[in-house]
Amino acid sequence: MNEQVTTAEAILFAAGDPVETSRLAQVLEIPESDVSALMDALQERYTGTGSALRVMHLGNAWQIGTRPEFADIIRKAMEQERMRPLSNAAMEALTIVAYNQPVSKGFVERVRGIDSSSVINSLVDKGLLEEAGRIDVPGHPIGYQTTPLFLRAFGLSSLEELPEPKRRQQETFTGELDGFTAEQPAPAEADEEA
Repeated sequence: MNEQVTTAEAILFAAGDPVETSRLAQVLEIPESDVSALMDALQERYTGTGSALRVMHLGNAWQIGTRPEFADIIRKAMEQERMRPLSNAAMEALTIVAYNQPVSKGFVERVRGIDSSSVINSLVDKGLLEEAGRIDVPGHPIGYQTTPLFLRAFGLSSLEELPEPKRRQQETFTGELDGFTAEQPAPAEADEEA
């Protein structure tokens, strides 16, 4: 097993991006059910030696990364510009996709009540969303889903770790409604870029 752990480490290191469990199992010629134990053994190796590396489980994929406490020093060493925080519009769209995926741009726009094409495109460019094929509804629009980068950016192993959404309490009206009109919200302004 030690040789398989080393081989798995080499694959993850060389890939750089997350590698799906099924792909690791295929290349290592082991059952998919054994991949998790292999990754645990690799993590134990890193922990035992005090390594700055760790094994990250991202949905149905695995990746080698650094421990969170090294983030600041790595950023300085790489002289990377810090990623600009996401706008409120981007967070709204990302939340809608994360909890309902795969969804079309039209779905996001209906929920938000405003054109969201530029926000969705920006999130795709940032690698937080990706196309997920066509949705089986009239017109067959492109569906969008979150990516392993989304999971990593938000510190999640899988979508099951998303917090339960808070539900707005709606008032219950029991009286007569004739003669009353609902107050309409002000027209939404153009979306800011994500």
